[in-house]
Amino acid sequence: MNITLVAEIVFWFSAGALLYTYAGYPLLVALVSSLRPRAVRRGVYEPSVSVIITAYNEERDLAAKLENTLQLDYRRDLLEVIVASDCSTDRTDEIARGFAARGVRLHVQPERLGKTAAQNAAVEQAHGEIILFSDATSIYQPKVLRAMMPNFADPSVGCVAGRLVYVDPADSGVGRGARSYWDYETFLKRHESRVCSLIGASGCLYAVRRSAYVPLYHEACSDFIIATKMVEQGLRAVYEPEAVCMEETNRRTNKELEMRVRVIAQTFTDLWRHRAMLNPFKSGFYAVQLVSHKLMRYFVPFFLLAILIASVLLARGSFLFLTVLLAQLTCYLAAVAAWLLERAGVRSRWLVLPQYFVLANVASVIACYKFVRGERYARWEPNREQVRPLQTPTIARHKAR
Repeated sequence: MNITLVAEIVFWFSAGALLYTYAGYPLLVALVSSLRPRAVRRGVYEPSVSVIITAYNEERDLAAKLENTLQLDYRRDLLEVIVASDCSTDRTDEIARGFAARGVRLHVQPERLGKTAAQNAAVEQAHGEIILFSDATSIYQPKVLRAMMPNFADPSVGCVAGRLVYVDPADSGVGRGARSYWDYETFLKRHESRVCSLIGASGCLYAVRRSAYVPLYHEACSDFIIATKMVEQGLRAVYEPEAVCMEETNRRTNKELEMRVRVIAQTFTDLWRHRAMLNPFKSGFYAVQLVSHKLMRYFVPFFLLAILIASVLLARGSFLFLTVLLAQLTCYLAAVAAWLLERAGVRSRWLVLPQYFVLANVASVIACYKFVRGERYARWEPNREQVRPLQTPTIARHKAR
């Protein structure tokens, strides 16, 4: 077998894998959700709810978050609010105690073990039938609980995830890229929920039956693996687009890269620990979702590298492969140019997509390397821009997905 034939095989295999990841799987899950939708039997359901806000050095946003939570449209006698502070060193604990007269409880971790450990400890103290997890930087629309709770009338539903809307007042390139990426993710969430189950939730807004919650290991990406924990129990996680929260995107490439590396590395750990769920004979179509949405997505940079090398070897004798090579190089150069312009304080709308595409795939490579080396994440550091006031948002109905 000569090198040209090997290069062609590698090229077409990798191109096919890339095409399936970004287009084939979305088409597959959309088709299956249309032909065989699994409806949620919504009904009247008004359980007690414990809202757990996990915080580490959130003095900038916590007061506004607590005001927003206490103003939710839900019976106050059924609503419990707990701030789980992971050994904060700023005014976070003081701010939480300032709301004690209004029913807010503060739990302070005796040792800083990370977000998931703080969530586990807070759940042990919670009294609600439903546990809703939130971040200190997320602002909810008033009716999020009214939108989410009817889904729990279906006994097969163990987790309900809301819709996260990213905003970026600075209109940064990274922010625009993150919003475009999230629109794509939201499309998948909607159809995955109808087919079988979500494979993950937005960490700033998801609710779980107290009876179905399983304490998680400290380095878990809790908002991802919670869906798998539901499926393991014969339950499902579903998406509720009418339950809306807002959160600001990162504005700088380095902050977004750090966040994505951490999340992907944690997800690799979760997938490895639950690798049995990747077997379709055990978990059915859910395994297809995990492999397609997560593993294939995180392996994209390796497909791209294989396509690049094969294109270099084949470009001399083929216009097609030369065109593919030039297209790849143009994309990567555009991403570098966007990064340099960002450092110079210059915005460029035309370079947003290649910039974020390359950023996401670089994050996958770094996270894979860290996972293979045995590095694990548990603690987290908030990525915050300069101080700005938070306000309760109004989301236009036409943005519902």
